[in-house]
Amino acid sequence: MKTISRLPQELIAALAARFNDRFSISPGICEHHGTDESSLSPAPPDGVVFAQSTEEVSAAVTLCHTYRVPVIAYGTGTSLEGHLHAVKGGVCIDLSGMNQVLAVRPEDLDASVQPGVTRKALNAALHGSGLFFPIDPGADASIGGMAATRASGTNAVRYGTMRESVLAMTVVLADGRIIKTGSRAKKSAAGYDLTRLFVGAEGTLGIITELTVRLHPLPEAITCAVCAFPTIAAAVDSVIQTIQLGVPVARIELLDTLSVTAINRYSKTTLREAPTLFFELHGSPAGVAEQTRVVQDIAAEHGGMDFAWADRPEERSRLWQARHDAYYACLGLQPGARSLTTDVCVPISRLAECIAASLDDLAQTGLTAPLLGHVGDGNFHMLLLVNPGDPAAMGQAQAYAQRLAERAIAMDGTCTGEHGIGLGKRKYMVMEHGAAALTAMRAIKQALDPHNLMNPGKILPD
Repeated sequence: MKTISRLPQELIAALAARFNDRFSISPGICEHHGTDESSLSPAPPDGVVFAQSTEEVSAAVTLCHTYRVPVIAYGTGTSLEGHLHAVKGGVCIDLSGMNQVLAVRPEDLDASVQPGVTRKALNAALHGSGLFFPIDPGADASIGGMAATRASGTNAVRYGTMRESVLAMTVVLADGRIIKTGSRAKKSAAGYDLTRLFVGAEGTLGIITELTVRLHPLPEAITCAVCAFPTIAAAVDSVIQTIQLGVPVARIELLDTLSVTAINRYSKTTLREAPTLFFELHGSPAGVAEQTRVVQDIAAEHGGMDFAWADRPEERSRLWQARHDAYYACLGLQPGARSLTTDVCVPISRLAECIAASLDDLAQTGLTAPLLGHVGDGNFHMLLLVNPGDPAAMGQAQAYAQRLAERAIAMDGTCTGEHGIGLGKRKYMVMEHGAAALTAMRAIKQALDPHNLMNPGKILPD
């Protein structure tokens, strides 16, 4: 372990004594913990603690609070807005070792987990129980990180987001105190809803060390389909009609032609290279059969082509894995580029208008930017591919992302449907929420973290 660090030597000695070889100030380890999937340059912490329990998180936070040193939580490093960047230095608390499924209660449809449990690991632990955890952001993110960023993903149109999925938490506050929020009851009218306060707080109010989450019964029948369309507008109109008719689809994903091309290259699929929708339907065999007929009829009305259903689990898995790999597939379209990724969300009635305006705007820039998204709930992504060493291109991409965020907010939408604010979208907070709401948020932050030690520089604009 190196001995040169911006951390106070007394704090280094105290953390080393408490955690032994599970505390490091190695440059390589720190660099790794200051890097995520965003286009932002790394911002490493000054030290990393590998915690294994709530009590250890509390001990580390208490020591950092004593020396007024910032604390940043780390899960799997898959965030897209610089959430884990240590912009003011400090100590990163790596929660990946807290990866135990503590309890599964089939009779109550819930489970308690440590924050380092990933969504895939939780579903593997549920195998044979007849239950599953539906929140699926694509990356195999940690449950704690998903709660901190209020993640959602492909299943949100039917099963909601992490906001609806978290029943209770254990949280370590900025001074090291441990609190419990919520309970396993399905509803409560007892006081402030602290659970929802910490869901989406991005580690700026406390560190989540245990969660109780809702589970859902595995559907009796599942089928998915792929359908190409002559235009993006036709595909989006098909989505809007499907939602407005009340068809209970589990997933509706849109990929533009460029995204499909990238997926075909990366995942060796043979999809028609045209705007494409991926559907998935859950329910009883009779219900799924009826939903299938309705969806197929709607798609046909809008020029849908090559409508193909996949009922076998291996076929479905291959299609959805290709969709989940779309981010990495799209990076391959421009080797050496990084993606400045946006994720706006608008009311479903404004979706077609927002996408059309955004594509017209994109055409004026000359940028390469595949479009894909969870359009069943009005959420879509633009992956702006830019060379991080090209300041002009980066500036152009940032200007486009700003126009896109402003357009979504003007349509009564949001600048981020699921990625969160982090560093990249703080400047839109006043526009989206208003100055008075930001004052209230700052008051909450001041009350829980008066020294601004918990993941400073995130969410709230300076």
